[in-house]
Amino acid sequence: MHTNNFPHRRKNILTGEWILVSPHRTQRPWQGEIADRENQIRPSYDPECYLCPGNKRANGEVNPNYKSTFVFTNDYSALIENIPNKKVNQKNLLIAENEKGICRVVNFSPRHDLTLAEMSEGEIENVITTWQDEFRNLSSNKNINYVQIFENKGAMMGNSNPHPHCQIWAQESIPIEPQKELKQFQKYYSKNKKSLLSDYLKLELKLKERIVYENDSFAAVVPFWAVWPYETLIISKRKIANLLQLKEKEKKDFAKIISVITIKYDNLFNTSFPYSAGIHQAPTDGSRYPEWHFHMHFYPPLLRSASIKKFMVGYEMLAEPQRDFTPEASASILKNLSVKHYKSN
Repeated sequence: MHTNNFPHRRKNILTGEWILVSPHRTQRPWQGEIADRENQIRPSYDPECYLCPGNKRANGEVNPNYKSTFVFTNDYSALIENIPNKKVNQKNLLIAENEKGICRVVNFSPRHDLTLAEMSEGEIENVITTWQDEFRNLSSNKNINYVQIFENKGAMMGNSNPHPHCQIWAQESIPIEPQKELKQFQKYYSKNKKSLLSDYLKLELKLKERIVYENDSFAAVVPFWAVWPYETLIISKRKIANLLQLKEKEKKDFAKIISVITIKYDNLFNTSFPYSAGIHQAPTDGSRYPEWHFHMHFYPPLLRSASIKKFMVGYEMLAEPQRDFTPEASASILKNLSVKHYKSN
């Protein structure tokens, strides 16, 4: 398929949606203007940062002098747990219902100047342990049926504070994106009695056209249906439903592959690479989900340089996603990048 230089559509088997690929528009991802990168040097501690150890947050609480990870309930939570049950339905045209939930913030490190790409694998493993603890606690709450762990990195992705952190939103409903994936997982499993992503990863490992990196437990691939220029998908080689099912070796391998992918991203344009990333796990409503397969999405916006991004506008907003250079070209570029961070060279 990578030899197809004509416009074509590819199906996203995780959502059932389609993307238009137009490889004839450009043969190289950085044709055109190359803008200067914007590298901001940050201190290891910022007295004005509300996430740094010992500093006061917006609600007046003071952060402890934490040495590893630090978790707290978001001072400006998008979801609140203790609200009344209320629904609105006027003639099936005006429909709404209250949504209970909890929003947590996870600081990756006390260091203000680090990102996952610059943290050690051991430090990333500590972050994964914290994710496991939070998932365990939140999923045991009777009001929580889905737990979404995600990170917005960089001002380009709307991150208002550069201190290394992610968020966890836990809520009553299963959100739209995991719902789409669940539908496709169930459809494939009921027909084939196997995991959709297991079979997909088996094929990708055989073809080796879009594999960026793999270890014993995980593989990172630019998905066949990738929308964003350097989008990647981390898939567990063993079918598991959530973080709590990781064995110790798998946990170390997960830390390793997160480290490798984020370093490769930074090395692409020698900049702290912005992205939105998130882990998709099975719902926590008490049901069994034998079809669910653990995975992590990385959606980075950069296209041709450290400051030239892909915009989802026009046709993308009104019709369907579109990309110019192929996922195979992206995978080749990412695969050949060093796993040693450019700042350490």
